Amino acid sequence: MQMKKIKEIAQKKGVVPGKLDRTGLIRAIQRAEGNSDCFATMHVNDCDQINCLWRTDCKAEILAKADLPLASSCI
Repeated sequence: MQMKKIKEIAQKKGVVPGKLDRTGLIRAIQRAEGNSDCFATMHVNDCDQINCLWRTDCKAEILAKADLPLASSCI
């Protein structure tokens, strides 16, 4: 998801983007929603949040950072 769209979502949730990077902003949005701020963490292999708005970006972010195999349940 593009940063512009992420900032729009943040504003709707009452999150001030400030100087947060993409990952930090998404995690702030997750906290504002009352969710775990798990975006781009090592929890991707055991993530059960099928309807998470950030799921696809999260998996891509982790794969970009390290060559990690994803569990088939997360695909």
